[in-house]
Amino acid sequence: MLDTVSGFLTLLNSEHGAGDVINFGSNFEISIGEAARVVCDVMGVTATVSEDAARLRPANSEVERLWADNEKAKRVAGWSPGYGGAEGFRRGIEKTVEWFSDPQNLALYKVGSYTV
Repeated sequence: MLDTVSGFLTLLNSEHGAGDVINFGSNFEISIGEAARVVCDVMGVTATVSEDAARLRPANSEVERLWADNEKAKRVAGWSPGYGGAEGFRRGIEKTVEWFSDPQNLALYKVGSYTV
């Protein structure tokens, strides 16, 4: 989320980009399986990732690849992510695990509650 807020603030303070659609993504693609492996590695745990055939979507009904191309954000606003690429993804997961490992932070997290 830090990169998203950073992107919005950069654009807000820029004289360019008003009315444009600008992606503040990390310019990085990762599969769900690889993301799970990174999370497990950072947490020092082993897990098995499986898929439930009953939950699979019909062919051609789902976007299979997402790539957050941030070239326009760089060009228009001079913005670049602080957590870009595979290394940035891993650092973000490390910071998230660190946050949830602090009992004071974890006490703020409402397990079983969904608030919009």
